[in-house]
Amino acid sequence: MKNKNSLGSVLYKIISASKWKVFFTILTITGAIAAALFPPLVLERIVNNLTAQQQIPLYLALSYLGLLAISGLLESGQNVMITMFGQRVTHGLRSEMCAKLQRLPAAYFSKNESGIITSRFVNDVDVVDSLFTNGIISMFADACKVISILVVIFYKSTGLGVIIILITPLLFAMTRLFQKRTLEAQLVNRVAVGKVNNHVPETIRNIRMIRTLFRQKYMEQKYDDYIEESYQAMDKSNLYDSIYSPIVIFISSCVIAVMMICAAMGGEIQQFFGITVGTAVAIIAYVSKVFEPLESIGMEIQNIQSAIAGVKRINEFLQEPEREETDNSLAAEKLTKNTESCICLDHVGFRYDNDNVVLSDLCFTVKSGESVTLVGRTGAGKSTIFRLLMGLYSPNEGRVVVNGVDADKIPDTQKRKLFGYVEQSFHMVSGTVAEQISLFDPDISKKQVEAAAMLVGLHESIMELADGYDTPAEKIALSQGQLQLLSIARAVVAGPKILLLDEITANLDSDTERRILGALDRATQGRTVLSISHRYQEHTHNQRTVQIGSQST
Repeated sequence: MKNKNSLGSVLYKIISASKWKVFFTILTITGAIAAALFPPLVLERIVNNLTAQQQIPLYLALSYLGLLAISGLLESGQNVMITMFGQRVTHGLRSEMCAKLQRLPAAYFSKNESGIITSRFVNDVDVVDSLFTNGIISMFADACKVISILVVIFYKSTGLGVIIILITPLLFAMTRLFQKRTLEAQLVNRVAVGKVNNHVPETIRNIRMIRTLFRQKYMEQKYDDYIEESYQAMDKSNLYDSIYSPIVIFISSCVIAVMMICAAMGGEIQQFFGITVGTAVAIIAYVSKVFEPLESIGMEIQNIQSAIAGVKRINEFLQEPEREETDNSLAAEKLTKNTESCICLDHVGFRYDNDNVVLSDLCFTVKSGESVTLVGRTGAGKSTIFRLLMGLYSPNEGRVVVNGVDADKIPDTQKRKLFGYVEQSFHMVSGTVAEQISLFDPDISKKQVEAAAMLVGLHESIMELADGYDTPAEKIALSQGQLQLLSIARAVVAGPKILLLDEITANLDSDTERRILGALDRATQGRTVLSISHRYQEHTHNQRTVQIGSQST
């Protein structure tokens, strides 16, 4: 299903839900801009009184100090509000992306490495946060501050205003040059960071194989190459950043020097730049204030530029095609009425890409209560059939029907009650032993968890643990056989009608295999069983074999 979501629509929804926070942010920014204009004006009057050898009223001194304090507080408040707003956007964006994950087809996860997907949630969302906290909003606030200060400078000294207007194109051109160089470096860095994020979990996942085949040095070198690539890109970005600020400070100093020299000259030039001592002090304060936000705007534009890469990647993620929506009520009604767990593959053809055909014109039927084993060479498509049955993929040709419903139309809420899937290896989640079985499903009671453990012969072993079923699974050492028994318990705890077994005894010794097969004999009673195993077929009842590859049954 084509997805119409975009980063813009998601951000609009997040911002619309935070109207009051937006209002107070704008109010605080406006107050901070206004408060920053008054201290130099009060300072001007104080200095003029001093040069005229007049007494300084107490209220002027107190006003100056009070306005400085208010300006500082409002500036801090502005930064706090912008940060809070950015955090709100970040939280909402990550929530939307997490929800998006649930709607993506299985093909997306087979085409994209886990580290690359993770980098979208971590690194790319962080740069979007900086887009708001140190980018768009801050740049808007600084731009308003610059405009208001320029208005005051023009009012106080037309000549100085003209000078600042003349150098603005120079600053803009210089800023654009730095932007382009920084963006190029940031794009390279984003790609390198994605490679690093993918390399680390890949290394951990395959650490035994790497050590067994003595490939540690190669993996270390690849990691170093990715880090070096990221380092060089960030080094370029930091170089441009370090050069930019001194240039702006130097230009600011030159402008003040030119102003003071011209103001000291006679004739029309002095009239054009003519100012009192107090005004000179005030204008110097304003000049420093106008160049400070100008410098910040340059950095904020760079932050925006660096965030563009992350924004593009997030937008691409949000616009990924989603699984087709199904009529949950209609499909659930069909599944409820049809108590016979029948499976039918009708002239099924499937390919993961346009070139490699995995299944072609496959036909077979599995009746309710029947046990069927799929056999065939490696790569013939046996595991693909399981993925089609569970609706992870849709067939390119033909139909895959389960209990009268197309497999890819079965609602996710119904799948665990219909299918129990036991893989070759157990995938542990962070949680207790009980949660390894229930997978945090609130519809599964403690009694169901215990019943599943009893069925596979694990209940007594679990009860011997310090906290029984509440023992954190990460803190106990489980054998390969125990993990496989946990996998079977996880598959049957919801009482599914169909069991799918994917070569679950392939990597076990003979004693452990006998224990697993005994558990399976109990778990498969009264269920339809579809298995991939060259040894399990000898221990099942009413066994039938389906040859995958030749399509004979």
